[in-house]
Amino acid sequence: MARTGSGSLLARRNIKLDSFLKRNTERTVYERIRVYEPCVVISETINKVYMHVVLSDESVYLTEYPPRTLTAVFNFKCVRDIELVNDLPDFLRGKDRELCQHIRITYVTEKPAAKGRDWLRRDRREGLPPAAPPSRRNSLYPTTTHTLEGYPAQRDHSERRTEEVHTLPPTRSASCPNPETLGLLRVPRPPTQPPSTATSPTSSPTSPLSPLAQRLNIAETRQVPRRIGSVLSRLLRRDSVNSREEREAELHLYAVSHTSRLYLHLQSSWNSFIIKSTLLLDPLYRRRCSASSGSSHGKQLPAISWERTAHLFGQLSSELLQEEISVESLYLLLQELKTAAHRNVALRRLFWRSSDVCVFLVQSLEESLHDCESLRGVYTADQLLLSTLIVQTLAVMFRETEVEPARLSLLSAKKGALASRMLLALICDPELQTQNQRSLMDCELQALLAEYLDAASSLLFEMLLLGHEATRCSSTDNVLSVGWILQVLQPHPHLLAFIGYQAQQVVLVLSEPQESFLSPGQSVLLFQRCRLLLACLQYNSQLAQHLRSNFREEFRYFVKLPCAEEKLPPHYPISQPTLQLIEQILTLNQHR
Repeated sequence: MARTGSGSLLARRNIKLDSFLKRNTERTVYERIRVYEPCVVISETINKVYMHVVLSDESVYLTEYPPRTLTAVFNFKCVRDIELVNDLPDFLRGKDRELCQHIRITYVTEKPAAKGRDWLRRDRREGLPPAAPPSRRNSLYPTTTHTLEGYPAQRDHSERRTEEVHTLPPTRSASCPNPETLGLLRVPRPPTQPPSTATSPTSSPTSPLSPLAQRLNIAETRQVPRRIGSVLSRLLRRDSVNSREEREAELHLYAVSHTSRLYLHLQSSWNSFIIKSTLLLDPLYRRRCSASSGSSHGKQLPAISWERTAHLFGQLSSELLQEEISVESLYLLLQELKTAAHRNVALRRLFWRSSDVCVFLVQSLEESLHDCESLRGVYTADQLLLSTLIVQTLAVMFRETEVEPARLSLLSAKKGALASRMLLALICDPELQTQNQRSLMDCELQALLAEYLDAASSLLFEMLLLGHEATRCSSTDNVLSVGWILQVLQPHPHLLAFIGYQAQQVVLVLSEPQESFLSPGQSVLLFQRCRLLLACLQYNSQLAQHLRSNFREEFRYFVKLPCAEEKLPPHYPISQPTLQLIEQILTLNQHR
């Protein structure tokens, strides 16, 4: 959720719900909440109940209206599909029926269909990285130094079901009573009809519905009589069947706000989760992203507060922006910034609120990559290393900051002036302009250039994710939409060669005989490149024609789904979404 200061919510802030979440969730959970929105909810055990959907980086929660308990429905690792359904729900009326967004989420659960709730336990996560000891300007996180002239260095069922009851922490506020003493609206039995024809639950005869609930003709969980124990808790304690086989379940959310962006946030969170969880399967990446929690005799140090993070980021920014900074100092400071941003989402939010740092990085990329190219026609190792680090740092800053208002404001200001500069600075000639391609120096430069092109693909992917959101929320000038992004890039002299290189890499990865699976990093890069190619095929006729003219046969004869399945490990969260993208690309690439 977008925040200011110590983390207060910004967009569409519901003070009562925000206060409830802040009091009754762990700090690490609260600080990762992206957005919440009221919806009509239908699942196997909930039938058209007006509730709040709470979305974090990793899970989807439900809470009553008004809030009493917070229950995790599923983790994004269980999600199989998130889609918009084009229908007219019969339980809504008037414009609400015509304009509501019906979101269907398919996920995997091990819980039985009729004997228990499909609600998972609240997940617990580690705190934010610890503060550094106060000395000089403290490093946000230690970094590895690099040189610029080369490569850097068994219980029974009743016990298990009881564990799944989500209770409030003992330190809760007195204003939030124990959920066991709260009466909840009676939850109907799982509907035997499809969700659109199921019978709506009824509230207490003496409990008037809110105006919105009356207009929607649905039940609402407010002003209900108290009971000794909630129906929800009793349902959770029912004996479950012995079968624990995986099965698919569905959650239907009907966003009744005409300006709802819940679907976009769900898609964005899912994308972020599958990328991050796949990369975390790599031990090296996991060490880089983990906080220094065991540095003091195995004891976890306190998490860095928002205020201290802001203070350290301010000091680092001052050093970055000082005049006449050396290339080596700039490189080391950017390493520190990127490492810290990997571990701390608060720092990523602060980055977008400090426009000076973002503008400085874009300007540095322009000078490092394109000034040298225009003056001498060749790249140097120093320039490629610095350019790669800048692009990698910018890509990290996009991660999990979708609901940060400052990001959209900065990139869309002045009709997307800064975003245009970033896009044009990103694209480069993928071929080295040298005479002896077989020399040792040229081989090293080609490897550095390939590393830069990988990073550029990742950053362009992040920009396109932002564009997909802008495309669905069309404005008058449609700045930052996918079509706008590709239109900005179209005049670039090296765009066709750049896109051709990305397509060639997809073909090579999927066609080369390979005995082992792709690594987590390779799988994520393949996913990002596929998203890029799909956007070109869908949103820009010139780029689509270029891909069909030059790569139709390669994709037809060398890219096969069975081979792709053999290269993508089934336990990677990103494997199935990548296969879906490949199938779409193969279909579109054959169209004339």
